[in-house]
Amino acid sequence: MSSVQTVTDQDFASEVLAAEGPVLVEFTADWCPPCRQLAPVLAEVAEEQAGRLKIVALDVDRNPETQAAYGVLSMPTLMVFRSGEPIRSMVGARAKARLLRELDDLL
Repeated sequence: MSSVQTVTDQDFASEVLAAEGPVLVEFTADWCPPCRQLAPVLAEVAEEQAGRLKIVALDVDRNPETQAAYGVLSMPTLMVFRSGEPIRSMVGARAKARLLRELDDLL
């Protein structure tokens, strides 16, 4: 089972903004091929970094408020939040090794 949780406009504040540690949010969409490429990478990272990093996915088509609030225009956009604030943003699919390097200083 994947440990990437789905969040919505309704629970974004409680699941992401109020979370204890860092949270990686994938802004995704069903129609986005790079998002599908990224899904297994995020699932693996979620398993390996459990307890250190929470990973959630937000479908922009079903949750336009959160997408608009953070000005997300490209899918996939990965945004890392800590203490309710976005601290890093990355656009596009990436390999697991590259993603881990980009997150290294945040974990």
